[in-house]
Amino acid sequence: MDKGAVNHRLRIVAALGTTQTLAWASSYYLAAIVADPMARAFGTKTSAIFAAFSVALLLSALLGPRIGRQIDLIGGREVLAISNLLFAGGLLLLAAAQTQGMLWLGWLVLGAAMGMGLYDAAFAALGRIFGDGARASITGITLIAGFASTVGWPLTAWGVASIGWRYTCVSWALAHLVIGLPLNLLVLPNLRKVGSTAVTQAKPDIPMDRIMWLLGFAFAGGWMVSTAMAAHLPRVLEAAGATTAEAIGAAALVGPGQVAARMLEAGFLSRYHPLLSARLSTIGHPLGAALLVSGGGWLAMPFTLLHGAGNGVLTIARGTVPLAVFGPENYGYRLGLLGAPARIAQASAPLVFGILIDRYGSGVLYVSSLICLAALAALLCVRPKRGAAGSVSDAA
Repeated sequence: MDKGAVNHRLRIVAALGTTQTLAWASSYYLAAIVADPMARAFGTKTSAIFAAFSVALLLSALLGPRIGRQIDLIGGREVLAISNLLFAGGLLLLAAAQTQGMLWLGWLVLGAAMGMGLYDAAFAALGRIFGDGARASITGITLIAGFASTVGWPLTAWGVASIGWRYTCVSWALAHLVIGLPLNLLVLPNLRKVGSTAVTQAKPDIPMDRIMWLLGFAFAGGWMVSTAMAAHLPRVLEAAGATTAEAIGAAALVGPGQVAARMLEAGFLSRYHPLLSARLSTIGHPLGAALLVSGGGWLAMPFTLLHGAGNGVLTIARGTVPLAVFGPENYGYRLGLLGAPARIAQASAPLVFGILIDRYGSGVLYVSSLICLAALAALLCVRPKRGAAGSVSDAA
């Protein structure tokens, strides 16, 4: 690859990594910080705010296949730019809301924005631009956006404490208009007039065959556990015997664990078929859970590092495995189909695991580990199709 092509790829990865960090920080990671003050402002329970957030995730799941198909047809430039406008609009609606109906409308607009602007859309855009060679770029943007919670939670918390949750939402909205929108419009290529073998028919017929069901189940299981731990990790660690300080300190290691594993994926694991990375991603949580349950709270840090490592690679695998198994044809649409059950599982995870933790305490780790092992079993049954980006001989 010549220097110009390398620089072109790096510009796109840097731009998408930045806009993905912004998108995740101002939507998916927003509710954890603003839910309490938002609930107080409307005289309702925090659970009501999370209910609206869950419905937003469900809406993003329903929109996924249609958005992926649109990216297959015209590329990601316009779609991701529109997502910035929707993110800004949803955040401004939240900031201006005076009734619970308007509040729900704001979350629904954010749900549409998440369907158009989070990882699945970014991965589809990279697949449309680089085809079979998108794996390194997918890893690159996840390395950058892996810090979304590290950046988003402190900034949102500082904003809530300093200027209130409403003006914090306004600030995130302005960031989409000033940073996200120009980056997506100016850096991503316009592919409307560029022919591509990735789109072969107006209405693709992608059957939900055995491999699609296996991958859909594996990704749904992995993301359900990931979202559950994101919502309840300190509680789980304390239930296992860690002190509050130990739980908070250990939980902070999830991000570094993710980034370290993604660096491993970008280096050593990039030599192998992405199915190997996907399978390894399902093992980290059960291994860490085994340590925590058998040894007690003092092993909270190894648990969070292993959990974070698995979660970090899982994010990449969600984009790279379908590309390697099926190839770039209708890649965005296929990602939307595979991503829908994962987002539905994400939406249900905080409530389901909250109930399980109340009843079983750290015993919930047996449930989460079984889900991960079931995902591993599904991935072990997957083999690349002949003629796709990853041939049968490439399988790990």
